[in-house]
Amino acid sequence: MCSNGQWITYDQRGRVYKVTTMKPKLEARSKATKNSIDTYLAALPDDKRGVLERLRKTIRATAPRAEECISYQLPAFRFDGKLLVAFGATAKHCAFFPMSGTAVEAHQDELTGYNRSKGTIRFQPDKPLPAGLVRKLVKYRIAENAAQRQAAAGASRRR
Repeated sequence: MCSNGQWITYDQRGRVYKVTTMKPKLEARSKATKNSIDTYLAALPDDKRGVLERLRKTIRATAPRAEECISYQLPAFRFDGKLLVAFGATAKHCAFFPMSGTAVEAHQDELTGYNRSKGTIRFQPDKPLPAGLVRKLVKYRIAENAAQRQAAAGASRRR
């Protein structure tokens, strides 16, 4: 790499083949501001925006110490340094991501009627997830992250 941030690639005869300008590195794991989630939501149609704003409010009320961030290009919440949950919208549906396969499995009876996969719960804006269910899922994830942290701490003590 040259001092000006460019990569120069040469062909077999030593001629310049390609010059690539490198993008400046972003700070590692930069914290996204509340503004980033607001920007994400502002780009959505009114029906999806309203549903996801209520979902965001419910998550924030359930986990007030959680930090808002953008992860995997989705609005997300981080709790004690670990991803807690995320949400988003596509052209066909809205989605809630518990960031855990076990959370969806543990609440599958309550998720009847929603399209789901191992780590995703999809729903239509006219049939949003009930606030009570969102609170249960967020509390489950907080407990799951705490259990993983304790298990990791126990394992490091045994070494």
